[in-house]
Amino acid sequence: METIILIVVIAVVLLGAAAGLVVNGRRHKQLPPPPPPDTTLGAPTRPAPVESRPSAEPEAEPQVEAEPEAVEEPAAVPALDIPEPTAGRLVRLRSRLSRSQGSMGQGLLSLLSRDRLDEDTWEEIEEVLLTADVGVAPTQELVERLRTRVRVLGTRTPDDLRALLREELLTLVDPEMDRTLRTARHTEEDSPRPAVILVVGVNGVGKTTTSGKLARVLVADGRTVLLGAADTFRAAAADQLQTWGERVGARTVRGPEGGDPASVAFEAVKQGIADGADTVLVDTAGRLHTKTGLMDELGKVKRVIEKHGPVDEVLLVLDATTGQNGLVQAKVFAEVVDITGIVLTKLDGTAKGGIVVAVQRQLGVPVKLIGLGEGPDDLAPFEPGAFVDALIG
Repeated sequence: METIILIVVIAVVLLGAAAGLVVNGRRHKQLPPPPPPDTTLGAPTRPAPVESRPSAEPEAEPQVEAEPEAVEEPAAVPALDIPEPTAGRLVRLRSRLSRSQGSMGQGLLSLLSRDRLDEDTWEEIEEVLLTADVGVAPTQELVERLRTRVRVLGTRTPDDLRALLREELLTLVDPEMDRTLRTARHTEEDSPRPAVILVVGVNGVGKTTTSGKLARVLVADGRTVLLGAADTFRAAAADQLQTWGERVGARTVRGPEGGDPASVAFEAVKQGIADGADTVLVDTAGRLHTKTGLMDELGKVKRVIEKHGPVDEVLLVLDATTGQNGLVQAKVFAEVVDITGIVLTKLDGTAKGGIVVAVQRQLGVPVKLIGLGEGPDDLAPFEPGAFVDALIG
């Protein structure tokens, strides 16, 4: 009996537990128990969820105006020089000439003004002329003419003597010689080409500077000029000549340092033909007149140029201060190339004016240009009358 009662109690208990799991016919799932709290010391606490906000738009950066790009301005073209007119240039420069040459004329006037002209006086007159580098033969000729003229003249006033001396010196300088520079372009229909001037001389006479000044003379006379830098032995020669040319708008043809000068000269004339230039001016290297090889090379330069046509002018530059030594140089150069004219430089210094007479007698060619200073326009066409006036003072 007790056993039956125990079974009934157990059954009731089980039914009651089952009834607690179903409410109104709906079964409830049992939730898992919450996790135990974390009691670890210093454990980080979980941050509370932050309400999401729309991200703010970034602030617009201020607009910076771009600076305008720098525009490179073209290099300023240097203004071209306007050379002085050559007409009458020697007259304007006569004061420079008279400072160094007046002693010759004044010495002669002083001697001729003596009351009695004896043999001693005539010997002094000869000495003055020889000291001035006139040369032996021209001196003897001048003294003989002066003797005759003074004897015929009789009474001699200072004005008479000055006029007499001027006339005889002018005859000695020979105003009848053709001193024109042939620089005009050849206009033949079959072969139009520029006139060609070849500038030659020994080392140290100022040949490249003279070539640059001569370019200014030609531009002043209305010529379009092209320069040929055939002095390839001296490093600065081509740069120097080009600088002279740029001042007056003349183009320069040049070659490599140490190159063949004949090739440069040929190309210069070729370019002058292509450009339609009036005149091509070729500067050659200075050379010792005693060096046969160098002189032969100068002859080659001239022959190569003449493949285009004849050379119109060969100008020999002489330093007037070298006196009689310059005559030796002139003679050797004349044997290699046909000299057509002389350029005497440094006549404003200690030069003797008689060198004009002597060199013309030596070569039979005229002095065409003289240098009277360091200025760019101090090269002047030779005018016999102005020269003699400067000699007399």
